[in-house]
Amino acid sequence: MLDANVVIEPVEGKKGRAEFVDIGRAFAAREPHAVPQLRSEQLELVNPGKNPFFGHASHQLFVARRGGKPVGRISAHIDHLALELPREQGFGPGAGMFGYFDAEDEASAHRLLAQAEHWLRDRGMDRAIGPISMSIWEEPGLLTKGQDHAPLIMMGHHPAAYQDWIESAGYARVMTLLTYDLDVTHDFPPLVRRIVQSGQRNERITVRTVDKKRWDEEVEVILAILNDAWSNNWGFVPFTPEEIAYAGKKLKPVIHEEINMIAELDGRPVAFMLTFPDVNGVLRKVDGKLFPFGWLHLLRWMRKPMGSDMRVPLMGVLKELHNSRLASQLAFMMISQIRETATRLYGTQRAEIGWILDDNRGMKAIADAIESSVNREYAIYQKPLAR
Repeated sequence: MLDANVVIEPVEGKKGRAEFVDIGRAFAAREPHAVPQLRSEQLELVNPGKNPFFGHASHQLFVARRGGKPVGRISAHIDHLALELPREQGFGPGAGMFGYFDAEDEASAHRLLAQAEHWLRDRGMDRAIGPISMSIWEEPGLLTKGQDHAPLIMMGHHPAAYQDWIESAGYARVMTLLTYDLDVTHDFPPLVRRIVQSGQRNERITVRTVDKKRWDEEVEVILAILNDAWSNNWGFVPFTPEEIAYAGKKLKPVIHEEINMIAELDGRPVAFMLTFPDVNGVLRKVDGKLFPFGWLHLLRWMRKPMGSDMRVPLMGVLKELHNSRLASQLAFMMISQIRETATRLYGTQRAEIGWILDDNRGMKAIADAIESSVNREYAIYQKPLAR
């Protein structure tokens, strides 16, 4: 039975989006290890006039109230590019999504999920998948392991109770996303070092840093490799040209050339690895606020992120090289160079790799080979929508 005292209201306009974001911020503030994000960035992500994701998506935001008090929020959305993909890759025809899920209790959670399902069903969807907030490239999945420590940049953090509430509403896990923790103060095992040294002697291979003077070109190179390398992955949705330009603009401030790599084979870019210093350490100190002095701390950190943890959120090798020794060799060469540089220039002690799909045996093998260990798990759920 659904709680009749919980009223679900659709979100409309700028004022409604601001309340939607602030409700999420209030829920996050209750969690001891959640990190307050910049409100301006959160508002931009749900603004159809600014986020190019909405150029290929339909959506509706909802807020739950009990006695006039906000007790949760949720998004229901349809990524029309995802509908064009094969069903065996996770999405495809009939795949609706929910995201931005927060709830006070199980009753409000079930009302919110039911509302999102109703919205998706009315638009011809036959299943609900989530939480995905809101693009697969933003914050996919529900944290189900790792609530005992803070997330790194661009990773979500959720109360443990949400898992029970989603599963009790009839959802079953369809994919797990993994992040791996790595102590970078120690060199890699001898076997990995030998593979790296062999690659360094190969005149066909060049591993170079990105060039921010040609940043727009570099972004196109990186995302062209990504769109090819990930094209068979579960949940993959290709970046549009508008999203590539938007991603380049948003990422540029956190890009430090010396820890972001492109690998070339015979002069042709075939692989990349991105590394972001963990801005969450600064955001925690300034409580996610730029004013009055937060901007000064953030600007100083961006220039020289000393002591920062690092996150490797994305890497890719062209599909033609998959299942080859060269693919793993290129990955080891890039991450080895990043490890050495981050520890030497920034005093980094810890890095996080991922997320990595649980069925990606190649990337999991690389993570195991460098002796990293799973520290966080994110679940993506699915539920059939009965007609």
